[in-house]
Amino acid sequence: MPAAAQTLTPLVEARLREEHVVQDGLPDSSDAVTARIRAGVQAKRGAWTALAEAQGNLAIVGDYYDGLHGSATQRPQIGDPQNIALYRAQLQYRSDPLTVTAGRQRLQIDDERFVGAAGFRNNGQTFDAVRAELRPLRGVKADLTYAWSVRTIWGIDGAGARQQAVAGDNVFATLGVATPVGTLTGFGYLVDQDERLVQGYRLSSQTYGARLVGSRRIGGTTLAWSASHARQSDYHRNPNAYAADYWLADVALDLAGPKLGGGYEVLGAGRGRSRGAALASFQTPVASVFKFQGWADKFTTTPADGVCDAYGSAGWSWPRLAGLRAVSVQAIYHRFDSDRLSRHYGNEIDLLAQATIGHTVAGLRYADYRADRFAVDTRKLWLQLDWAL
Repeated sequence: MPAAAQTLTPLVEARLREEHVVQDGLPDSSDAVTARIRAGVQAKRGAWTALAEAQGNLAIVGDYYDGLHGSATQRPQIGDPQNIALYRAQLQYRSDPLTVTAGRQRLQIDDERFVGAAGFRNNGQTFDAVRAELRPLRGVKADLTYAWSVRTIWGIDGAGARQQAVAGDNVFATLGVATPVGTLTGFGYLVDQDERLVQGYRLSSQTYGARLVGSRRIGGTTLAWSASHARQSDYHRNPNAYAADYWLADVALDLAGPKLGGGYEVLGAGRGRSRGAALASFQTPVASVFKFQGWADKFTTTPADGVCDAYGSAGWSWPRLAGLRAVSVQAIYHRFDSDRLSRHYGNEIDLLAQATIGHTVAGLRYADYRADRFAVDTRKLWLQLDWAL
């Protein structure tokens, strides 16, 4: 039998982004023009693949508070500090029933609500981990990960509550089964933020729940739905004693051009001995938080009284338009309320237009948060170009 051929594939991608943020109560706005480059190589031989990739983020215009440098009392935060680092370094074995990946890797589990890559931020989030994905039967998938370090978006200068990396014995497990109404997945996430300076261990939690995701095509229309429930409580060194619930119901309608959607998501207030304490509500510290609860990032940390997000969206997409590919526009409206005490936090409108030109995706994005009883009015504008080989 001839030996398996070896292939080498270059990995190159670049991002150029301008971000402008205005926040009430601060004397100056933030303006960032950043360039992010990732480059590496992938070697494949038979069932084995090795991958190494570095990344660098440069602030061309650095008139912003990056979360580490500058003053939070002077300018609003844009969480893209300058950085140069090893982004991924992994070894993978892949066969029909089993895939095992070891090393520094991206984790994007389900919709990234609990474990994700934080892809919107330039430095991203990766995990030093071992992951096993098993498909023993058709329609069944088991996914188990042990991660001993979370490499955060704060990069090489990370310190204090915003560490470069957070150590801990994290375990992420899911088991999905195909059903006539969609894929039903049970999950358990043990998040061990075992660094005293990171909120005094208060972000360590254990979360167990289930998620149903499905879709159905009716003529030229696609109806998609998802629903989820989870219960979270304190874990390992967390000094809080609490329990909090998560709920999600979401529907989307694709009319082969026009798109409509809506849903309701709850990250609940905590109950138990630590009720009302800081970080004793439902938290998601290793999620891709930008994807949820509005792009203004007002709820990256869940308030003590929880947050309820009622949202609706409308948009349109075209496969080709005026020489461009994958053209789309979208508008999303959010109403935010507390889970406990019935307070209206505020409203947000998010707008997005994007298109593909050759190997480049161009996007224009806007977020406008209008505060009522939580945070302050905030407006953000992004112009972004993403290129990949």
